[in-house]
Amino acid sequence: MGGANTQKMERWILKGTQFLDKREADGLLAPSLLKLHQGTVEASNNVTNWIGAIWMTPILGAYIADAHLGRYWTFLIACAIYFMGMCLLTLVVSVPGLKPPPCNDINVTDCPEATIQELVVFYTALYILAIGTGGTKPNISTIGADQFDDFDSKEKAQKLSFFNWWVFSIFFGILFRNTVLVYIQDNVGWALGYSIPTAGPAIAISVFLVGILFYRHKKPDGSPFTRMARVIVAAIRKWRVSNPEDPKELYEFDVAEYTKNGKFKLEPTTTLRFLNKACVKTDSTSPWMLCPVTQVEETKQILRMIPILIATFVPSTMIAQINTLFIKQGTTLNRHVVNNFNIPPASLAGFVTLSMLISVVIYDRVFVKVIRKRTKNPRGISLLQRMGIGMIFHIGIMVVASMTERYRLKVAKDHGLDVTGGQVPLSIFILLPQFILMGTADAFLEVAKIEFFYDQAPESMKSLGTSYAMTTLGAGNFISSFLLSTVSRVTKENGHHGWIQNNLNASHLDYYYAFLAILNCFNFIFFLVVIKFYVYRAEVSDSLRLLGEELGASNHRVTDQETATI
Repeated sequence: MGGANTQKMERWILKGTQFLDKREADGLLAPSLLKLHQGTVEASNNVTNWIGAIWMTPILGAYIADAHLGRYWTFLIACAIYFMGMCLLTLVVSVPGLKPPPCNDINVTDCPEATIQELVVFYTALYILAIGTGGTKPNISTIGADQFDDFDSKEKAQKLSFFNWWVFSIFFGILFRNTVLVYIQDNVGWALGYSIPTAGPAIAISVFLVGILFYRHKKPDGSPFTRMARVIVAAIRKWRVSNPEDPKELYEFDVAEYTKNGKFKLEPTTTLRFLNKACVKTDSTSPWMLCPVTQVEETKQILRMIPILIATFVPSTMIAQINTLFIKQGTTLNRHVVNNFNIPPASLAGFVTLSMLISVVIYDRVFVKVIRKRTKNPRGISLLQRMGIGMIFHIGIMVVASMTERYRLKVAKDHGLDVTGGQVPLSIFILLPQFILMGTADAFLEVAKIEFFYDQAPESMKSLGTSYAMTTLGAGNFISSFLLSTVSRVTKENGHHGWIQNNLNASHLDYYYAFLAILNCFNFIFFLVVIKFYVYRAEVSDSLRLLGEELGASNHRVTDQETATI
């Protein structure tokens, strides 16, 4: 299938994504958790715990896709489940008996608490959404990337930009969510605010199905966890066996076995040599005692990515602040813009989106084209280098957030608001720098992270690899809950007021953000150590190398022309 059909497939998948992410769960629904009349720590932790669950379920969805149903059917079924969850959630925010009564007290803990029935229905809807998300997140982007032929240099070149525009389409939908939908929720009503995104899955599926005739489908290949478990068990059981000096003596299937099933044979490597023992031939031919080289190499690659995965947990913890503490800060500031219009605090996340959209376009259309002339790398810089730049941005974000919060607290204290609470006479737009920088960081780290875990995963485990990028966001939200609770508890010991209170004007979020900045610094050092020893997966084709050679040849031609002109 040629490049023209690939472009058609990409167009339909990206259009479907825009509709899907107009009801993107982790940001659109998070503010509704704050309407349960809970304190700062409890409400923030409920948000991050639920978002954590949202981003952990993709592991299950990836397993079902890679092992049993395939990515296409897993995605469709998950969309149906998501739609059910959205319908239930719309009922929850619409029916008076299913939600707490309105309350405008400054101290939300003085408001009537939600009943058990209200909480049960509410959280049931949310976790149905989490299950649906588990099937959509790791598979739709993987389906899109699968449409490009790695053995066609033209399609390979298109694939290098796919994830940039994939994330661009997602954030385009999020922009609608953070502006229009948030405004409708705050100023028109929650019922309409959730009815609109409930129609999202239906529209998304319709758009997605239109392109069905053009899609390339990857067949499921059995449980990746079982294959990896066999390799690890076989290596442990044969720990006393020596690896042969000649790698050709290791057990492997015939090339024809892989060709007929559309798979790729991998050559043995010297990294994680202990696992090579699983390929050493002995008297037993049990799959739990003897594994082919390709299966061992696939296991190695999944394991090699784990340290990189761990290094992305802390930046994901910073992202969790957007939907919790950053918004909570906004509620204490003057939100008036013009006339009688007040900007909803949650809409500030729209500036993350705008920054990210602009940054992705500049990165893909300007930065890559300029830098790859020097590096001869078709991507401009490596995926790990791009992730590292994003991590540096996260350090700066927390430094800026800490300085801004320190200024906000000073103004609050000058007006006696640290005692009485209430609105600080500062514009909400003083928070813009930390939101804008977060969008720029996403353009580097989040895009590179999705592409890295897809690109480096074995061909038969692409959904599992993509789920790594989702898992890091889930882990980041759980870590955020843990840190917030721990810091709140520890700083209250020995009679102290604590850094984080329901009255933010009497809190010390500036200290907390400074703590997060230091945490980011240590994590960046860990990341540098990890990537020093990382070994990239061998390419299944030479198309990427040919693209690099073409860039080098093109650069030489330009240089020759300039010399001739001189």
